[in-house]
Amino acid sequence: MRAFSSIFPTKKPVIGMIHLLALPGTPKYQHNSIQAIIDHALEEARIYKAAGIDALAIENMHDVPYLKNDVGHEITAIMAIVASAVKKESRLPCGIQVLAAANKSALGIALAAKLDFIRAEGFVFGHLADEGYIDSNAAELLRYRKMIGAEHIAIFTDIKKKHSSHAISQDVNLLETAKAAEFFLTDGLIVTGNSTGKTADLDEVAILHQQTKSPVLVGSGVTIDNVEQYCSICDGMIVGSHFKKQGYWENPLDKDRIARFMDKVGQLRS
Repeated sequence: MRAFSSIFPTKKPVIGMIHLLALPGTPKYQHNSIQAIIDHALEEARIYKAAGIDALAIENMHDVPYLKNDVGHEITAIMAIVASAVKKESRLPCGIQVLAAANKSALGIALAAKLDFIRAEGFVFGHLADEGYIDSNAAELLRYRKMIGAEHIAIFTDIKKKHSSHAISQDVNLLETAKAAEFFLTDGLIVTGNSTGKTADLDEVAILHQQTKSPVLVGSGVTIDNVEQYCSICDGMIVGSHFKKQGYWENPLDKDRIARFMDKVGQLRS
């Protein structure tokens, strides 16, 4: 288990999302060369770093509709190549998420590319997502991490994940879910709104921050207008949609948006 502060030397780190172009074999793939996919990711890494971002996370968000658990060797291999290039280019803390719930693939990529963390779906309490039923996977995932010698790679886990129904576990509230994830050795808790770009409940984030021992990250809905509220009640923020033009995840990065956001965060930290 790796300490949060050893990954992120900056207080209240902001993690910027790099959404890779659609990868080979997926419906939206445009027959770009692999180099074009790498170049796009590297350009976004440069934009983020120039704007003062603290860390990066890579995700195959354009690969809709998402496969569940097993994404294919071609996706894992390409994401490892891209992730390694981004890590070398940025020299920032970097993580990865492989959609959907391909947590073991993410760990393998992180180990090969010398990344610092992964974002994992499931972990505790199974739930129904748009890809189908996602089973809890903490035991298998942590054993796999141990087996491949990747214990230096942190696993940050979504709880009551967005784009999902939690009717099965509706009698288990967010705090109880978080404590279960802690008991099962999570390295950090990620709280989101109901869908991409939607805000996480401020009261729920505050409760987790007060009543759990794990780092709490806000994983959706953070904007320049609400960052001050979140910054006081969490340990880190993952930002994707707000950094894009018009605040829409599928658009290109907006340099000015990122720079203004990071300037404000800098003021809040000081």
